[in-house]
Amino acid sequence: MSPVFSRRTFFALTGGALAVPSFALAANAEDADDDVPALLDHIILGCNDLDRGIEAVEEATGVRPAIGGVHPGRGTRNALLSLGERRYLEIIAPDPAQEKIVHFPQIRQMTEPRLIGWAVHPPDIAAVARQLSENKIAFSGPDDGSRKRPDGRVLNWKTINLADDRGGLLPFFIEWSADSLHPSKDAPGHCDLDYFEILSAEPEEFSATLKRIGLDLPVQRSDKARLHALISGPKGEAKLST
Repeated sequence: MSPVFSRRTFFALTGGALAVPSFALAANAEDADDDVPALLDHIILGCNDLDRGIEAVEEATGVRPAIGGVHPGRGTRNALLSLGERRYLEIIAPDPAQEKIVHFPQIRQMTEPRLIGWAVHPPDIAAVARQLSENKIAFSGPDDGSRKRPDGRVLNWKTINLADDRGGLLPFFIEWSADSLHPSKDAPGHCDLDYFEILSAEPEEFSATLKRIGLDLPVQRSDKARLHALISGPKGEAKLST
């Protein structure tokens, strides 16, 4: 294993006025961690080999993500790590039994894991669709999705995906079925998402874009647009980046 994944170190995986709607993610919401958006659902770590992604996270944090299952018709499979209440890490990789990857096709070329996207869980996904339509933001959905767990149970959800997500910098929206157990509930735990941040060379413009899709979040100034996240576990810390 490369030293970049060693104990107690970060592993840098590098790779007119608009009204803010009622479902907006407020950075300072009462139920939010100061450094994590209140309604962040999960962050996605992509890799061309699921075992490689699992081992990298385990080496850095001391906790081994568990196999989640296969996404039928989407070409991928995943492993999961709980990051506390209603938050989790999804490691996503190609499913050898499927030919076409519908979302995140770039993972076939990713020999080292890195952050490739994130999701939020708004209270009402239909309200999201209305807001996007009103602001003339192109999107698809709400679309049905599902995954069969290793224990045979099927999880169901609906998603909205933006036509232009800025290469994964903008999130997609997910609403879990009422009869589906949220992955954070039974995925391996003992890890926390200490912070999640959005960076851009033009933070004012990116912040305005977030507001147009209903998200009221801070954007940090940087030399280029990217996402950062920090996961801490009993063994060490994993610093994820796009």
